[in-house]
Amino acid sequence: MTDSISTNGDGNRSYSFTARDVVAIGFRHQRVMILCFLGVVLGVLLSAVFLPTKYRAETKLLVKRERVDPIVTPEQTAPMMFKDTVAEEEINSEVELIQSQDVLQKVVTTCGLDKPKPLSRFLHPGETQQNRTDRAILQLRTDLVLEVVKKTNIISIAYESSKPELAQRVLATLDAAYLDKHLEVHHPAGQEAFFDEEATKYKQEMMNVESQLSKFSGGQNSVAPTVQRDMVLQKLADFTGSLDTTRASIAEGKKRIGDLEGQYNSLPSRITTQAKKGDNAQVLQNLKATLLTLEMKRTELLTKFQPTYPLVVEVDKQITDTHNALTMEETSPVKEETTDQNPTYAWVNGELAKAKSDLAGLEARETALNAIVGVYLSQAHKLEEQGILQGDLMRTQKADEANYLLYNKKREEARIADALDRTRILNVSIAQNPVIPSLPTRSIWVFALVACLLGSAVSLGVVFALDYADQSFRTPTEVMTELRIPVLAAVPSHRVSGNGLHKNGNGNGNGNGNGNGHSNGNGHSNGNGHSNGNGKAHNALEDVPYELTSKTRNPNFQERKH
Repeated sequence: MTDSISTNGDGNRSYSFTARDVVAIGFRHQRVMILCFLGVVLGVLLSAVFLPTKYRAETKLLVKRERVDPIVTPEQTAPMMFKDTVAEEEINSEVELIQSQDVLQKVVTTCGLDKPKPLSRFLHPGETQQNRTDRAILQLRTDLVLEVVKKTNIISIAYESSKPELAQRVLATLDAAYLDKHLEVHHPAGQEAFFDEEATKYKQEMMNVESQLSKFSGGQNSVAPTVQRDMVLQKLADFTGSLDTTRASIAEGKKRIGDLEGQYNSLPSRITTQAKKGDNAQVLQNLKATLLTLEMKRTELLTKFQPTYPLVVEVDKQITDTHNALTMEETSPVKEETTDQNPTYAWVNGELAKAKSDLAGLEARETALNAIVGVYLSQAHKLEEQGILQGDLMRTQKADEANYLLYNKKREEARIADALDRTRILNVSIAQNPVIPSLPTRSIWVFALVACLLGSAVSLGVVFALDYADQSFRTPTEVMTELRIPVLAAVPSHRVSGNGLHKNGNGNGNGNGNGNGHSNGNGHSNGNGHSNGNGKAHNALEDVPYELTSKTRNPNFQERKH
């Protein structure tokens, strides 16, 4: 075996590990390597012979969006959620449905996968049927190989069994059970019956309400109470306005009567139409004539008697009285007045009488309007109650009719959905039905190739492990790496039958080196501080072990021969 030798700047030689060293490891442990290789190959071949033959069946499911079911909502027009692509979450949901407990249990019980095995009563004593079923479900879940084909909406399902008919029957049963589960999850049963029951109920309620409306119209003598109520309210408003106007007229009449009575009491019934003022000529003439007579009589008496004579004094007194009377008549002229009926008084009197008669009429009208307003008000209240009752019945009738139409439509949709379910028109279809496989899944050539590869890997691993665990020096490189001293000589070791190991260290050679110890060609060394490298060094081209003279790996021990 060859080590690459190089000389550094100090004159020391260095060694490197080459590919031949790797090959040498195999030659050193060739017996172990051959035994490991043959053992692994033999084990794999025996397992191929004794293991049962497996047959692989496969089925494929296609997830699509050809069918769009309406959403069940209380609205008349349900929104249509349509998508032309299948989301990854939907495909994963279908995969989980395939692996659900009830689907696998149905497959196990139908195909008889839970039947007791020959050694099961010894391996599992006291096992019940439920325990066997649960174990079979777990095993089936492990054996099923589900895979979503990349960039497609296809789910691939594979199953292996020692019987080809059983593999095909398991997948066929799984497809049927999965489709039933898909229907159960996405289209719950009983929708048509529920909608039919609700439609019948609301139809009966609608008919009952219509009968009540008919009886209401005939019994109350009112076909349209709301319209009549509006008409009555209009008339009520008109009569209420007339009543308010009448009351205002009454108040106005009372005020007018009060004012007219005040004017009637303050006005005279007659007024002076003509007034004349003048003297009373006849009285003045009579007084003047009397005064003249008395003066003549006084004059005649004075002729006869003295002024103090009583007869003369009496005549003087009469003359004075006559003068006084004449003066009074002249200072107090005679007045002549002409009176007539007061026209204002007469007008006030007439207006007062008219106002009182009008007031009486207005009061009578107020009484009649109050009665009419009361009648219309009671009619309005009655019609309002009838309108509320009729409106209630009409709203109930409309709601029942709308619900009946809604549930009738939903019933038809549910009937169509059930028909589609019965004909298996779903968003999932079987793209590939399982067939009975005719070829086994494992070939003898595959086993041979696996045996060779596995045997090679195991034998190489064991050989390298043994070589790594060996503590002896085999190459100069290991000596230099571990001891960090230059190798003076590498002597091949030969195994001779009967004589043991033969060492040959004689030869001629020249070499100088510094180091601790003295080495000769006999394979011994000491520590005198001087090194003599006389001898002929082998270049180690033979693929045989070496006997190396060097220090031990542990400096605490004495040197030994390797």
